[in-house]
Amino acid sequence: MNGATTRDDGFLGGRLVLRQPARGYRAGTDAVMLAAACPARPGERVLELGCGAGVALFCLGARVPGVALTGLERQEELAALARHNVAATGIAARIVTGDLAQMPAALRAESFDHVIANPPFFASGTRAPDAARAAARHEDTALESWIDAGLRRLRPGGGLTLIHRAEALDRILVALAGRAGAVSLLPLAARQGHDAGRVIVTARKGARGGLRLHAPFVLHARPAHERDCEDLSAAARAVLRDGAAIVAGAEREREVSGDSGAETCCTDSIDP
Repeated sequence: MNGATTRDDGFLGGRLVLRQPARGYRAGTDAVMLAAACPARPGERVLELGCGAGVALFCLGARVPGVALTGLERQEELAALARHNVAATGIAARIVTGDLAQMPAALRAESFDHVIANPPFFASGTRAPDAARAAARHEDTALESWIDAGLRRLRPGGGLTLIHRAEALDRILVALAGRAGAVSLLPLAARQGHDAGRVIVTARKGARGGLRLHAPFVLHARPAHERDCEDLSAAARAVLRDGAAIVAGAEREREVSGDSGAETCCTDSIDP
């Protein structure tokens, strides 16, 4: 892709500038939240399924220096952008072109400490006219196959982290049953009192721990959108602008106590 078909987008308060397609699907808030939810530590190995231009990978690499990053991407144009972003950011990552439904032999021979994924959200409905956007948003490969591929690539006890629509939670839990435990569910709500539109699911391969449902993570501080100005909650601002890890439940409340989430204006859009 050349400059006419790509654009440079800022993430983490502008600390990361990543090249993405100018039209069609571009990663945004969901990718940043996915990266923030992955509990990787320096020296651990992380694989992202369907990495696109690498937004989640590079946000994770910016937060956790020394993590070994690998991205698998089916679309060659997006894989090429991810490789550009490796050079542009200086964050080391290996980008493999291939389909998770036909896992490349090199990856089949490896195991990882963490697998992360933001699978396509829609199993049916009208497809976007842009082919790349349609591929990123519609299930050409079933959600259950994404989960199966992720679990197969994990070492025993390794962690799977997914972000998806809240409506898909039943499918996710069925796909994890008997294969992963210690499941943690973090609902993401656009505003206080609103239903969760997204859910972040973490689980450990082969673990036997029970399920934990956290209090919702609220993205916006105001009860309604009132003007063209960002109104992130304190917790969301820490993640999306400062590159912090997601902290769930009571721990999150302690971290942001005393901060009411005062407004900050900028041009970035937040997709709930």
